[in-house]
Amino acid sequence: MVSLTINGKVVRAEEGEYLLAVIRRMGIDVPALCQHEAVEPYGGCRLCMVEITKDSWDGWKKYVTSCLYPVEQDLIVTTHSDKVNDLRRGILDLFLARNPETPLIQKLAADYGLTRTSYEAIPEPNDCILCSICTRVCDAMGFSAISMVNRGHGKEVAPPLHQAPPDCVGCLACAQACPTNYITYEDVGNRRTIWNKQFELLVCDKTGRPTITKEFADYLIKNREIPEDYFRIDDASHREELADKMGRITRWSVTEEAK
Repeated sequence: MVSLTINGKVVRAEEGEYLLAVIRRMGIDVPALCQHEAVEPYGGCRLCMVEITKDSWDGWKKYVTSCLYPVEQDLIVTTHSDKVNDLRRGILDLFLARNPETPLIQKLAADYGLTRTSYEAIPEPNDCILCSICTRVCDAMGFSAISMVNRGHGKEVAPPLHQAPPDCVGCLACAQACPTNYITYEDVGNRRTIWNKQFELLVCDKTGRPTITKEFADYLIKNREIPEDYFRIDDASHREELADKMGRITRWSVTEEAK
C-alpha cells in the first residue's frame, strides 16, 4: 500500500494502481473520454490530466494523464487547479472544432465554460471522438475487424479499405462501448447489419426472439468452448431455466427438512 494526497485528503491505494482509478473511487469527477473498464488505459483524450508534486520537489509540478500514471508514495495530486482546468479547456476547444454537434462534447465543454470553439470547425463533422474504445474492445475480443486509419482531420475508425470487414462477427461490442453512439447497426427480422456487413441472427427456440449472430456463436463455440446447445435459447430463457432449477432445489430441500 502507498499513501498519497489527493485534493488535500490523504488516501491509501494499492501499489500499481493508476491515479484515475483512485480519484474516481473518491467520487471526484475527472473527465476521461477514452477510458473504459473493458480495456486497458489509453491516454488518448488527455482530459484526465492532473497536477502532481511532492514536498521533496521544492515547488516543482508536472501534469500527467491520470489514467496512465501509477500511484506513488507521498504524491500530492490536484485534480482541478486553475492550470489543469485551462489545459482541459484547451483540449475541449479542439474537440469542439472536430465534434461541434456531439452532445457529449457540448455538455463537457459547457462544464468548462465553452459553448463554441475558437478554431475553425471541420466540414461535415460527425460524432466520432476518436477515443479508440471501439477498436480496443474489438482487439480485446480477438477480432481486430476495425482500426484507426489516416491522420489529422481525416483520421477515422474504419474497416479495411472501407469494405465489409471479413473478421467482424457482428457481436456489437464496438457499438455498445461507443460513448457517443456513433457506431450504428440495424436488426431487421433475423438479419443484422453493421459496418456494411450482413449477418444471420439465431432465434430462441422458446420465444422466437433473435439472439446473436450465427458467426459470433460459431466463434464462441470454437474459441471459448461453449456448447453448441447453449445458443438454442436466449439469455432471458437461460435465466428462467436457472430460476426454475434453483426453485425446484429449494423446494426439495424444504421437503427433505420437513421429513
